[in-house]
Amino acid sequence: MAEDAPEITDITDELIAERRSDDLSQLPDDMPPWMAFLIRWIDTCSLWIGRCVCVLTVPLFAIMVYEVFMRYVFVAPTVWVYDLSRMLYGALFMLGAGYALSKGIHIRADFIYRNFPVKMQGTVDAILYVLFYFPGMIVFLFTAMDFAGVSWGRLERGMDTAWMPLVAPIKTALPVGVFFLVVQGVSEFLKSIYAAQHGRWPV
Repeated sequence: MAEDAPEITDITDELIAERRSDDLSQLPDDMPPWMAFLIRWIDTCSLWIGRCVCVLTVPLFAIMVYEVFMRYVFVAPTVWVYDLSRMLYGALFMLGAGYALSKGIHIRADFIYRNFPVKMQGTVDAILYVLFYFPGMIVFLFTAMDFAGVSWGRLERGMDTAWMPLVAPIKTALPVGVFFLVVQGVSEFLKSIYAAQHGRWPV
């Protein structure tokens, strides 16, 4: 009798970023109340920010369809869709970054990290947040605030098309998005501390 063929292991889920649940009511009982409160509050805020920001995809798709229709049916391309689509996409990308971090869907090269014990994963994450993430994000935040402030002060306009829209509003999305990332980073840091201490991730 022929031997059964070896089972093919599906590693697809291991090759993509981790997905996390929206249910924040089941944090561990042994987690300090202040830590649970902060994690739950920050993650809930990020969840609602993500849900609100995703609405930007609707006008983004709508204006792209409108542009294609006008360009190829009426041979009358617009002068404003290019700029507006870049602005909407940029806002969607930056304002949703904190939500993406809360769900663990930022790309990370974790082919070695995923094989670590959970305590080591938590320790590595905590150290990297302190040494690299928070210093880098804080510098980025102040730089982005200055970037947006200069744009408002000059009433800067885009120079890529004849429409020449004001770009200060979209540049403001940069420091706001970085701020969301910093705040969500606090939640992720606390989760890594818990994992380093208890050998399991809280959510």
